[in-house]
Amino acid sequence: MTDRHADALEDLSASIRRLPDVFELIAGPGTGAPELSWGDRFYFVGDERMRPFATIVVRNVPGFDERSGLDRPGVFRLNVELGRATFKDLFGYGPEEFTAHESGIDFATPDRWFPHPVYAVQGWGSIVVPGPGTADDLIARAHARSLTRSFRPRSG
Repeated sequence: MTDRHADALEDLSASIRRLPDVFELIAGPGTGAPELSWGDRFYFVGDERMRPFATIVVRNVPGFDERSGLDRPGVFRLNVELGRATFKDLFGYGPEEFTAHESGIDFATPDRWFPHPVYAVQGWGSIVVPGPGTADDLIARAHARSLTRSFRPRSG
């Protein structure tokens, strides 16, 4: 990873960690994560570790998720849980329509939002090497949604 991109990744990670009640998990030895995901970062609210609101991935997963070309030097991808409404506002169609649009999407262009190559149907969006401030609003929205979900009283 180039120094500039490594700095961009660290700056982005630090800005997400500064949000209230955020826990960052960096996949690696001892985390239970498969070796192919080592170095990937997962962001959770509070004690809820079941569903991150954002992730940063740093490498391809052969046969599963390769379309963003994360094997290029210095390239990483931010993934954000957008939700159905924000997904539709951003891309002009709902997550359920992703497969109809998939062939026309460039998943590797830097600093441009696109539906997540694998999890678009669940309302996730992605951006490769986002520029400064490009992702702030969508990260804040995903964090707020996760806060609401995390601190909602559980029925029992």
